[in-house]
Amino acid sequence: MTSLFLVRHGETDWNRQRRIQGSTDIPLNDAGRAQAAEAAHRLRGLIDAGRPVAVAASDLGRAQETAGIIAEELALGPVAVYPDLRERSYGEAEGLRPEEFSERWGSWDRAEVPGAEAWPAVRRRALRGLRAAVGDARRATAPAASTVVIVSHGALLRELIRHASACEFPLDGERLPNGSIHRLHVERDHLSLLSYEAAEDALRVTATTESIVASGQA
Repeated sequence: MTSLFLVRHGETDWNRQRRIQGSTDIPLNDAGRAQAAEAAHRLRGLIDAGRPVAVAASDLGRAQETAGIIAEELALGPVAVYPDLRERSYGEAEGLRPEEFSERWGSWDRAEVPGAEAWPAVRRRALRGLRAAVGDARRATAPAASTVVIVSHGALLRELIRHASACEFPLDGERLPNGSIHRLHVERDHLSLLSYEAAEDALRVTATTESIVASGQA
């Protein structure tokens, strides 16, 4: 079994300004770097010290820098980069604030934005990137069981959590905060959700194994 920790990258200036980032490569700000260090501190208490740990990230700079801070803080090896783990492209919506988005295209869930990546394609790509990261870690550490930390982006992590929970979680209205940590495990090709973190200003949930029986096919 592979233990899996999904981490959302730290804050950027566009996050702070509530702008849609998507595939636009915006760097971390100082608050984001502090969030990455805090995530590393929390991971130290969550990770089984007896297992080898691999760190993987999206190819966008904000995810790579977050992963690099985590790897340095935990004295881990180099970060493996997977383009399939990058954020959804929002096409013409990138750089806009939510109210500007609504004015142009209406409801977030039903909007058809020129140039945006379709949601089913995002999930397929996310799962492909996750399989690649987990597979590489397993080959590198076999026969020992491994832990994989993946640093990625809000929309992509939501799709992985939704897949692992048969679309039950996250709940409507929940937001995954910058620097948040979400716990899963992979048994062969079976992906299970153990816990995830939602922002306190949304419908507050820190769901755990006591409240989730979640599975999907990775």
